[in-house]
Amino acid sequence: MPVTAAVRARCRALLPPGEQIHYVLPALSVGAPGMATFLIVVTDRTIRVLATRFFDRDAPVSVYATHARRTRLGPPEFSAGAAIELGGMVFEIEEEYAAVVCAADAEIFAPETLPPDPLPDL
Repeated sequence: MPVTAAVRARCRALLPPGEQIHYVLPALSVGAPGMATFLIVVTDRTIRVLATRFFDRDAPVSVYATHARRTRLGPPEFSAGAAIELGGMVFEIEEEYAAVVCAADAEIFAPETLPPDPLPDL
């Protein structure tokens, strides 16, 4: 399920002015620095890992890490669920967000494979 407009607005508040959100996916780190919840925000310029409150995954509180937009997120690995590696960290994601990971990568590495946006004004 996509994140709500309210969550996107909270994420936007932690981004530099003018940076546009393309994708947001909730994630749970499973290695170092320990179990923690994050929102991975893919923008037109960067990929930002936003730290959230552990018991409120919809409330980002700070930018934990920033990666170049040309950083590959996937492909997701499936074993006991879906997981991606980003910046040396392993994140568990809900399986429904595997398509988001693939779309974010395709946007940069294979844009010809993406269908046209049916709702470009949203």
